[in-house]
Amino acid sequence: MLTMASPAVASGNRSGRFDQPYDGYAPKGTLLRDSTPAKAGLDPAPIDAALAQVDGWTRPSGTAKPLYAGAVTLLGHDGKVVTRTATGMALKYTVNSAGEGPVELPADQQIPMRTDTIFDLASVSKLFTSIVVMQLVEKGKVGLDTPIATYVPEFAANGKEAITVRQALTHTTGFPAWLPLWSTGKTPEERLQLALTAKLQNPPGSTYLYSDLNLITLGELAHRVTGKTLDKLVADGITKPLQMRDTGYNPDPKKKPRIAATEYQTAPPRGMVWGSVHDENAWSLDGVAGHAGVFSTADDLAVLAQTFLNGGSYRGARILKESSVTAMITNFNQAFPGNDHGLGFELNQRWYMGGLSGPRTAGHTGYTGTSIVIDFDSRSFAILLTNRVHPSRNWGSNNPARRAVVQGLALALGVGPQHGKDAWFSGTTDNATTTLATQVAVPAGGAKLAFDLFVDTEDTDLLYLETSTDGTTWTKLPFTVRDRGSVIDHDGSISGSGDRHWHQVSAELGEGAQTIRWRYASDPLYQGRGVYVDGVKITHGRDVLLDGERTPESFVASGWRLSRR
Repeated sequence: MLTMASPAVASGNRSGRFDQPYDGYAPKGTLLRDSTPAKAGLDPAPIDAALAQVDGWTRPSGTAKPLYAGAVTLLGHDGKVVTRTATGMALKYTVNSAGEGPVELPADQQIPMRTDTIFDLASVSKLFTSIVVMQLVEKGKVGLDTPIATYVPEFAANGKEAITVRQALTHTTGFPAWLPLWSTGKTPEERLQLALTAKLQNPPGSTYLYSDLNLITLGELAHRVTGKTLDKLVADGITKPLQMRDTGYNPDPKKKPRIAATEYQTAPPRGMVWGSVHDENAWSLDGVAGHAGVFSTADDLAVLAQTFLNGGSYRGARILKESSVTAMITNFNQAFPGNDHGLGFELNQRWYMGGLSGPRTAGHTGYTGTSIVIDFDSRSFAILLTNRVHPSRNWGSNNPARRAVVQGLALALGVGPQHGKDAWFSGTTDNATTTLATQVAVPAGGAKLAFDLFVDTEDTDLLYLETSTDGTTWTKLPFTVRDRGSVIDHDGSISGSGDRHWHQVSAELGEGAQTIRWRYASDPLYQGRGVYVDGVKITHGRDVLLDGERTPESFVASGWRLSRR
């Protein structure tokens, strides 16, 4: 199999389109305003379908427990908030009479989810710490390639003296993923020292391993360099300038009725956690830590997302230079394929970014059921906040909902036909095979097949071009892809993403009656934006044997359909 190359993003700039990616950043003066999918140039149907799925997952299915008690979904595109929806409950469970576990509250005591419900962001908090660090880099107070021990001397313990700030931001320090600081240390100060002096699991720079300890360390580094605690730095440098009024650590108890409850915890014995940070280590560090602890709303996170799309500025307040934003969304982990990471953001992670995945798609998830995805190519973002650990972390993952929301937004963005009013679309169903076929009688001397092709798929979801003389035995048909000066030969199959452009394809057909088939085969998990075929033409010299634009009835489609976008 040969996969598509991923050339640099080209200009285009038509709102509502997936196949015309933007260059650079949105104008710094772009402000969010409420709109609708249709007014933003989007197809409402995929978004509505995704929201229906999000709602459905608040309820049990057979013997399966619900994925979460409630959720808030907010989608934005090109400076417009096109969806803001709440479903389910922010508080649904309490402790049973024996104090041994969760039980559903009476209906009149449950608290419905609201669009302004405040959520424990869990690891999405890491983005705030990363921003603080990048602000210190801009001021010349911290060097990305300076050893952390320069600022936090005790960090040098156990062979960590050369580990840099950049390695901590990209999770390549060699730290283990996690340590039970809350149970091994007796005070916040002792627990912090346990994190800073922890032993490595791998040699520095040798491995990508996502670790809370990296951001705990960077939070303390920021404290040492400035003399200010992390919560103060986040407030002064991020939430106050951006007017994110419901975002911060240790929320005011007066806001508790608006806060989504999380888990019933027995170790530590905290009961139903509601209004304080869920993460045990962050809780044991008095609620302020570099890896977790921030609470926020969907609308506040939308402001943060648009700030990044604007290149670091919003409503006249600049929190980062464009160069810093670029560093945060540039992959510095080329040595660890599949673990793309900028200086703070995860990049191109199809497991929760779905059809918006690409080299310029950034995001983060949180253990409590939160996620943010920012697609710079389409200037779109998807925010899904759930309380999936309410009442138990063991009830399951909300990854299907994360993917559904992002896929809904991706499918709402159009892929414009290259010829006429529509193009053939493969669909984006997991674990499926869809086919598009046409018959042709090729004279002696052969013929040329030409068509336009748009491919945005997971690498393991392949489009095959095939030929058969009997409709039973199929042979891959080699083809050539031309795109803006490049020419790439393929063995009869293609997959890939990150390009978001139409390509021109040609293939040579042998003589004789035959069926030409486009077959799209997907595996059980993860989708891209899909495959489009348009402008199919088969010629023998000057003779046109098939013109797909004139005779769409010549095709037999199974799972494919004609689409105008």
